Amino acid sequence: MANSSQSFIVGLDNGGTMNNATVLDPSGQFLVEHMLERPSRVREGPDLAIESLAASFGQVLDVTGVDRAAVTAVGLDTPGPASADGVLSSKGATNFGHPGWGGFNIRAALEERLGLPVVYTNDANAATLYAHYARFGEDAPHHSSVAVIVGTGLGGGLVEAGHVVSGVAGMAGELGHVQIPLEGLLEDGQPVPVCNCGLRGDVESFASLCGIEQNLLPYWLSRYEGHGLADVQPLSRAAKLVRGYGEAGDPMARKIFGQQAAALGRLFSIAAMFTDPGTYFVGGGVVEADPAFSEWFLGQIREHTTLRAEQAKLVDFILVPDLDRAGARGAALAARSAMSDRA
Repeated sequence: MANSSQSFIVGLDNGGTMNNATVLDPSGQFLVEHMLERPSRVREGPDLAIESLAASFGQVLDVTGVDRAAVTAVGLDTPGPASADGVLSSKGATNFGHPGWGGFNIRAALEERLGLPVVYTNDANAATLYAHYARFGEDAPHHSSVAVIVGTGLGGGLVEAGHVVSGVAGMAGELGHVQIPLEGLLEDGQPVPVCNCGLRGDVESFASLCGIEQNLLPYWLSRYEGHGLADVQPLSRAAKLVRGYGEAGDPMARKIFGQQAAALGRLFSIAAMFTDPGTYFVGGGVVEADPAFSEWFLGQIREHTTLRAEQAKLVDFILVPDLDRAGARGAALAARSAMSDRA
């Protein structure tokens, strides 16, 4: 058993299908180098999901040999939208379709179940924080960054001086719903993309799997008659196949990903004026691909990001590392920071 006089932090990443867990030791090292998953059971409602999180907590202690008495706090992340204190949206949240989740305080429920302080952050902010610390290490408090995670939707996060910017309601960094200039981005006759949230022309309406399925793929299939994806049904399945075509250099797929990259570049151009970050991170399925394609996509984002000359020579564009483990690790880092602030 690990020395119970030391302080360890457990990080729990709660997803739509699986939980993942890690442990952060007092020296700042993560004790789990692989995915440590178990079913999250969120579709079965809060009671069973909280029990599954508690089981994940126990599992990671068993695997690492850390004494429960040595754990000082738990970091928890989930998909949003949710408040800064872990209250899920009253209108429902991503992956939380069970009616019991509306307005449910998942942080407080887990804290009561475990009898330990629980610090909450959303999954995109957790991944952003981990990327920041993985990049800068102990020098992280002296740097700023912005990150986007391209998945089914578009998550994002802002880190300033080593801390996640959460905002008054905990909803800062909802970068997917920033509306961007469309002049020169859309083709002649191309409809303005509409997001699931109802906004027209926000970043998520372009740069997400939903954006491909609902907006980009239908339009571009009309421009590439006889394309191999034209007969793939349902359209949601065809959308998931676009990346493979893009990796192979398919012209239509490259048009789709080119528009996504341009949209992200315009978002980063806005971020450059608001926060002037030193590093721009990109993560998600679109860059968890063939390295040549990932570098092409990152290059397209860089090309479409408008920076002042003084900024351009100082900033980096980087892929989010270890994305599958970034949520649990970032949640642990957020908890460590919160506990340090309380001390």
